[in-house]
Amino acid sequence: MDNSVSRTAHVLDNEPYDAALEETPTHAKFTGSIPKIYDEHLGPLLFEFAAADIAKRVEEKTPTSGTVLEVACGTGICTDYLWQTLSPDTKIIATDLNEAMLGYAKLKRDVLPNVTFQQADAQALPFDDASFDTVVCQFGLMFFPNKADAMAEFARVLRPGGHLAFNVWDSLAQNRVANIAQSTIAGFFESNPPDFLKVPFGYHDIDTIRDLVEDAGLRLSAVETVDATVERPDALSVARGLVEGNPGILQIQERATANAKDIVEAVANAVKTVYGPAPLQLPLREIVFQAERP
Repeated sequence: MDNSVSRTAHVLDNEPYDAALEETPTHAKFTGSIPKIYDEHLGPLLFEFAAADIAKRVEEKTPTSGTVLEVACGTGICTDYLWQTLSPDTKIIATDLNEAMLGYAKLKRDVLPNVTFQQADAQALPFDDASFDTVVCQFGLMFFPNKADAMAEFARVLRPGGHLAFNVWDSLAQNRVANIAQSTIAGFFESNPPDFLKVPFGYHDIDTIRDLVEDAGLRLSAVETVDATVERPDALSVARGLVEGNPGILQIQERATANAKDIVEAVANAVKTVYGPAPLQLPLREIVFQAERP
């Protein structure tokens, strides 16, 4: 996969975050076939380039025989990149609250040496104070009901001088392929359209996140936007990931007024209309934060 990544020091104007989106339980349900589709179709689109980027940042800050906690590891995509990048002596504990996602991670990646998968709530981590050199959270912060509690837990389990690295997506407007999927899905529903994609792409205000980090007693050391162009072999895989590889498919099924197969096909066609024939070159933008515990 040929991904080109560039970093810029600026952050564009951000859309307001709608906290009410988090109150819908469906947004947190990664069940059934979602973990497999997430890993196979959404992962190569949205998560692999960012995992490679954050793993490099962590490598620079983590001691050779250090201990790393990954929070909200999902199916273990970032875990795998951390394992590939860090010293072989590094101990990685990868956690997630969702049993189905963690079960898939164990099924596919439990053979990684020095990696342990464990269920844990980011807002009440089951680890001692000052027990990790590094904490990593890839695209998880947006989903935590109480983000202040989660950030306080990150700070609590870090050793003095320890490093935190996490990322969030920029807005749907800055991640057009996801915006295309969201608008296409919504077009199938006369009212109350599925809105899952507004959650991962809806928490990106730099000042808000800076305050969250500093209020937890951490020192924010770097904030960068990362622009990537991700190459994908076909639009159908992109559409399957954006429609079926997340809890948005459960919203579609709950409403039962549109066929998921038709929606996937429509999203694929919309993506092809904008980005042309395969292989597709898809621009994406994330925001990466790094902080230290004094």
